[in-house]
Formats: sequence, C-alpha cells, structure tokens
Amino acid sequence: MQGSGPLPVPTGDRHWRGSARFAVGCALAFLGMTLLVDLDGETLTPPRALLWLALTALLFTILFPQRVTAGPGWLAVRGLVRRQSVRTDALVAVRQHGRVSALLTLRDTDGCRLDLDPRILVANPLLWHELDTGVRRSRERGTLLEGTDVVERLGHQIDDAAAQAVLRASGMF
Repeated sequence: MQGSGPLPVPTGDRHWRGSARFAVGCALAFLGMTLLVDLDGETLTPPRALLWLALTALLFTILFPQRVTAGPGWLAVRGLVRRQSVRTDALVAVRQHGRVSALLTLRDTDGCRLDLDPRILVANPLLWHELDTGVRRSRERGTLLEGTDVVERLGHQIDDAAAQAVLRASGMF
C-alpha cells in the first residue's frame, strides 16, 4: 500500500467512562440499599427482590450515558439500545430543541438523524472540532440549508467555556 498512513483514531467523549461508572455505582447502591432495608425489615420475598432488580435496571437505563464518537466527516451516538450516526460533511439541517435541557438534532443528505446533548460538545473540544469541520464542509458544498445560526451560537458558547477554563487554570478567574 503506497502512501497509506495510519487510520485516524476516532475522537470520543472523554467523560463517558466516568459517567458510565457513576450510573453503575448509583444502580448498585440503590439495589444494595433496597435489599438491605427489606432484609432488615424481614420483608424480602422473591417478588420484592424482582421488583428491586427491575427498578435497578430502569435506574441504570436512565442514568447510562450515550457514547459520542466522531471522525473525519462523521459523528455517532450510541446508547444502550440504538446507534445513530450522520455524515457531518453532508449535513442538511441542524436544530436545537428546548432552552433548559436543549437537544441538538443533526440530519444529513442520506436522511440519517442524530440527537445529542450539546453539553457533550462543550465538554469535549475535539468532538466539537470534528463537528465544526464537517459543518464547514457542508456549508462549502451547499447542503447545509438550515441551522447555521444554531452552529454559530454553539460555537460561541464553546469558545466562551474554553476561555473561562484557560482563565481559571491560569488563576485569573
């Protein structure tokens, strides 16, 4: 193979492992406490143990974070059940839903759709860089017809967060 270099390594959410450990820890703590309370009260029965297991599984499912990865021209989100991915270099629309608990929705020319929490992008500048590069390519190609204002607003938010982090690290903030 002439001229082939190493394949680019996908960029991932650097906080995902900690969030996943938190979800496991919370679920196990909940299960342990409920079983201990039932054991102490001598009310633990097989149906109650199944109830606690089911509620623990539900809590884990709610708390388990989506895993976000990106590479040149793509962004993917994988949860417990489904996987979504879009081509960031062929985006058609970028929308933000809600104000407090905002959700970013990306749609590409293939009709694929991806929903993601923009706070993940704020916390992971490398993921943001991959998305921003793809958005620029989409603009150049003329495919991005809706949502350039959303991307610009998010870019300013990420730049502000990065500036605050630098100032905090230098002791000036």
